[in-house]
Amino acid sequence: MKTNKLWTKCLALIKDNVSEQQYRTWFQPIAFESFNESDRSMVLRLPSQFVYEYLEENYVDLMKKVFVRVIGFCPRLSYRIIVDKEHNGTQLLETENKEKLDQPVRTQNVNQPYSLLDAAQPQEIDSQLNTTQSFDTFIEGLSNKLSRSVGLSIAENPETTHFNPLFVYGPSGCGKTHLINAIGLKAKKTHPKLRILYVSARLFQVQYTNAVLQNSVNDFIHFYQTIDMLIVDDIQEWMTATRTQDTFFHIFNHLFRNGKRIILASDRPPVDLNGMNERLLTRFACGLIAELEKPDVKLCEDILTNKVRHDGLNIPHDVIQFIARTANGSVRDLEGVVNSLMAYSVVYNTNVDMALAQRILQRTVKVEEKVVTVGTIMDVVCRSYNVTEANISSKSRKREYVLARQVVMYLTQKHLKMPASKIGKLIGGRDHSTVIHSCAQVEQRLKTDEHFKDEIANLESQI
Repeated sequence: MKTNKLWTKCLALIKDNVSEQQYRTWFQPIAFESFNESDRSMVLRLPSQFVYEYLEENYVDLMKKVFVRVIGFCPRLSYRIIVDKEHNGTQLLETENKEKLDQPVRTQNVNQPYSLLDAAQPQEIDSQLNTTQSFDTFIEGLSNKLSRSVGLSIAENPETTHFNPLFVYGPSGCGKTHLINAIGLKAKKTHPKLRILYVSARLFQVQYTNAVLQNSVNDFIHFYQTIDMLIVDDIQEWMTATRTQDTFFHIFNHLFRNGKRIILASDRPPVDLNGMNERLLTRFACGLIAELEKPDVKLCEDILTNKVRHDGLNIPHDVIQFIARTANGSVRDLEGVVNSLMAYSVVYNTNVDMALAQRILQRTVKVEEKVVTVGTIMDVVCRSYNVTEANISSKSRKREYVLARQVVMYLTQKHLKMPASKIGKLIGGRDHSTVIHSCAQVEQRLKTDEHFKDEIANLESQI
């Protein structure tokens, strides 16, 4: 590459990392004079002594990092300064900050104040990812299958622009933070050189506020523009933060235009982010919007079983089922319950049983108010007895249909306090005497059959 083209590339990189006014004032007037690769020296022509002094005081670090990136090393820098414009008199000076040019590039801590110079040569950073939240521990189920598959594809091929940005949303405790961490960890493992950063929306806002107070907003923006995969969690917290939104807009645009990955998580879809700038919302929606639903009981059981196995606990299967049904579909609640069970079992040297699980759940999980209906009862009984609503409402006297029918009538009468005549009409148009007889049959069996008693208790826990 010709030496003047090297300097042109250096100027282009400098321009990306200073303001337009700074570039016009201090860098545009610089003229490239010569570069000698054999003795690693470069000469630049400056219009005045004042420009020389200002560059030495404020921009020598930036220039160093630009040289390293473009040339591969820091040349010995000299300036030819015009001291007599009328007679074209010049003076040749070497940089006063040679020791700075010889210093190695330092590591940038993302939580420390940002230097304007850090954007020029991307530094090693702490990704801030949680190493325990990987794909290995993110159990797949119907509620997260699409999001998990897309996330894994992005992590394995971060250089592609498909599904960019990825916008993941869902209720609290459904696994959003785990998923976006898993994407970052997998991408970092397969592409170690990528600059990947996870940051919560709140921390981003705090950093921005500090940058405003320190008059270093440009530095803040420049740092974030060097990230290859930016992961921001809980962006709904920006809904009233107009200035933070405006700043993120510029960062988003820069990353997006340069093919960098953007992954966002929120507790609601973009359309419900009231107060969010419209131009940001349109960008959020231009990639893939993936919903994470609350895990169903089956997925909760799988998550619990995996965690129990990983933590080396011995929890009976019926207790796992009970916790899965009671934890309101929250992965966070599930993990909290298991951690509490583990602590109790160790401290008190006791086995984990149903009684202990019930006690822990009462203290750790807020049980949601449920509206019980005949439909609710019918669904629970149908799933348990592997029959359909049509089977229960039919005239068939098949043994399994009769039992399921009687149980539905009994539970409806017990929990909804409906008259027998109304229950009969709802369940196949039967007479009230049939309902009374069915309830009596169930009550009699409960007195003598312990297994049946547990079966009914299990059904009631699901209603």
